[in-house]
Amino acid sequence: MDKKQSVNTDYVVIKAIEDGVNVIGLTRGTDTRFHHSEKLDQGEVMIAQFTEHTSAIKIRGHAKIVTPFGEIVSEKK
Repeated sequence: MDKKQSVNTDYVVIKAIEDGVNVIGLTRGTDTRFHHSEKLDQGEVMIAQFTEHTSAIKIRGHAKIVTPFGEIVSEKK
């Protein structure tokens, strides 16, 4: 019997407040690994979603993050 993992259909919006904001996707499973990264410049927006492959998103740099749970601003490096 296949065990299907639940996937969150909510989106996360990330807006870079400064140049060089890194957005890194981390894998699901027994070993957490980086599987994707993007670099955003000031004003750029990325819309991300948790999937069966993505269990976490790491944001490094000054950005505004909007989630279904509210908004947060990450601090400068």
